[in-house]
Amino acid sequence: MSDTPTWDPSQPFQNLPPLPPEQEVETAEVLKKLIEARSALAAMDQAARRLPNPEVLLSTLTVIEAQASSEIENVVTTTDELFRHIDTQEGASPDVKEALRYRAGLYTGLELVRNRGTITRNTAETICTELAGRQVTLRRNPGTIIASTRRKAAIYTPPTGYETLDRLMGEWEQYVNQPGPHDALVKMALAHYQFEAIHPFDDGNGRTGRIINILQLVKDELLASPVLYLSRYIIAHKDEYYRRLLRVTSHGEFLEWTLFMLDAVQQTASSTLELIDRLQELEEQIKTAVAEAVPSGGNIALVELLTARPYTRTVNVEQACSVSRPTARKWLASLVKAQVLQRREEGREVLYVNTRYLQALANA
Repeated sequence: MSDTPTWDPSQPFQNLPPLPPEQEVETAEVLKKLIEARSALAAMDQAARRLPNPEVLLSTLTVIEAQASSEIENVVTTTDELFRHIDTQEGASPDVKEALRYRAGLYTGLELVRNRGTITRNTAETICTELAGRQVTLRRNPGTIIASTRRKAAIYTPPTGYETLDRLMGEWEQYVNQPGPHDALVKMALAHYQFEAIHPFDDGNGRTGRIINILQLVKDELLASPVLYLSRYIIAHKDEYYRRLLRVTSHGEFLEWTLFMLDAVQQTASSTLELIDRLQELEEQIKTAVAEAVPSGGNIALVELLTARPYTRTVNVEQACSVSRPTARKWLASLVKAQVLQRREEGREVLYVNTRYLQALANA
């Protein structure tokens, strides 16, 4: 494609074209990659649906996604830190708190999509509000630019003016929700570019856009729940991700961008399927250990707790299993003795850590 003649990176991109693009996107090359991506996604979704309690997997993978998506924005945490502070943020670093807000934003958005069946500007604002910890609406700051970290020069200046942003978000919303010419995965890729090009908020656009990606797949019934953590792929290809986004604006390279995103879906779905298999194996091992170490044997609620919360406290066991504190302590002590958990004392707090589960997640 030739350079877009009306685009100047130092000037607001007021004439951002609406979707769908005029050029053909679903070429033979894209359709071939689309078949591969849909196949991998369907296999992963079916594996997740077969789990006895898919919400346990969702709880786990949303932590991984929160860590990875925040890392793209240079918010550096570990899944270990995030699991430790899921239930209480006391003593958590600012970065951990910020990453956990991503997880909260994902759950908030999921509830909206399941209740309403659509993804709207309000959905985006609500998610971004959760991420920011304050009320967020369309950007009114006229001086927003995307600058090169090396040269500090503008590489992109998003549209400006409330009325312009309002119109562009309305067009984006219409494309996302109405039937159109594109497959749902292609639509997700194109809508993500458009959202990031509009850059509707003062901050949080990247993380909001990545949450919306997954929610689109839930809305369009390609996923039962948002267990596809694309952010890990984007981290591994971060430079290419931003370069591809920019080339859509500067050169109209929708085809190349779409292929990149389809590859992200395919590879992430395949790796997530492998992770689901590993986590299921570990869960079976934990189930056997619980049956042997805990007098009541095979307490399913306890097994689910130890996988959804690899950092477990006595009070978590009390609440999840409806047992007394002495019983919860006895069970945890038995699992420590059986080397299923590690006991850690941090100040006045006692934590029981499922280290094997955390190791599997760290290697994902």
